[in-house]
Amino acid sequence: MISFDEAYNIVLDSHMDFGTETVDLKAANGRVLAEHVKADRNFPPFDRATKDGIAIKYGAMISGDRKFKILDIAPAGTPQKKLGSTNACIEIMTGAIVPIGADTIIMYEHLTIEDEFAIVNKPVTKGQNIHKEGSDVPQGAEVLAKGSKITSAAIGVLASVGKAKVLVKKLPKICVVSTGDELVNVEEVPKAHQIRKSNSYSLKAALQEVGISAEEFHIIDDKNAIRKAFQKLLNTYDVMLLSGGVSMGKFDYLPELLEEAGVTPYFHRVNQRPGKPFWFGQNKTSKTTVFAFPGNPASTFASYHIYFLGWLNQSLHLPSNRINVLLSSAFKNEIPLTRFLRAKVEMVEGVLSASLILGNGSGDLTSLARANGFVQLNANTSYTEGELVPFVATSRIL
Repeated sequence: MISFDEAYNIVLDSHMDFGTETVDLKAANGRVLAEHVKADRNFPPFDRATKDGIAIKYGAMISGDRKFKILDIAPAGTPQKKLGSTNACIEIMTGAIVPIGADTIIMYEHLTIEDEFAIVNKPVTKGQNIHKEGSDVPQGAEVLAKGSKITSAAIGVLASVGKAKVLVKKLPKICVVSTGDELVNVEEVPKAHQIRKSNSYSLKAALQEVGISAEEFHIIDDKNAIRKAFQKLLNTYDVMLLSGGVSMGKFDYLPELLEEAGVTPYFHRVNQRPGKPFWFGQNKTSKTTVFAFPGNPASTFASYHIYFLGWLNQSLHLPSNRINVLLSSAFKNEIPLTRFLRAKVEMVEGVLSASLILGNGSGDLTSLARANGFVQLNANTSYTEGELVPFVATSRIL
């Protein structure tokens, strides 16, 4: 059995590169950019009005003019107008091109409009209310860096530079595999000795949150059935997420049969709770990475967020999913295991504070829904209120 730190580092060091693919812009949200994106024109592409009002030549204000004849109107989306007279103006709408001959915009709130004239009522500064061409980004400059995660704001940038197709990093092809004769489908009424499947639903939902649509399989506790399934799955998927079948029971066949199928074991059993029986390895031939989590709901759920998401972020060159938070109360970890306790993290007086949720063991599924992550506590260690500890989020904090 190895320490948590050893196990975590082994998992991260085993990250993979899945190559790149081109996707439609509408499908790019949440993906990782695999190209440098540059501006195809100046941004903004012209001097644009930032207020509704009138466009004037500032020199007329110096001469003392405060009343301007309205010659025309310039809506957004129309060709550039021309202001031919210094004692006249053109009405202009937000987003429109500043007319030739104009260099200042005065918003309607600072004007009186009467008899086709605009009268200025407030002081004016030359160049006001004009967003200058190229002042945001000049043509050819990088607007999004390779390796950045595509957000809704980045989608807008990609659209503005005409990227209808976007080169992104491929996501792994993943299957979620549950094992055990005691499991029945969610729509069934379990017998006294049975339970409904839950881990596979949790894992698939968690994968959807990172943009991965996984396929689901269930294997009974039969060696031949497991062997047959492994032959197909290892040659089809980049990642296998298994739950159950890795503990010390007489029907926990997975460690033995994974090795038999050609998966090199990197470790089995970690000095932690929950998730102690966790098994991890890779098939060098198919390049399939196998995460075999213990079957208890808290063990599977914690191990997925701690290990798999850490591995996925490392594979995609994204930042770690671990942050530091403050404990809202003292706690003593009296066991010789690294503990991952369910916690609810909230913003309290400007800092992230973690309130512990002490569930009823690894099989307590309901308490997971009340938490938004796990705090990490070292073995045989006492913690004081307000102490900083690592936290792995399982849902949005704020």
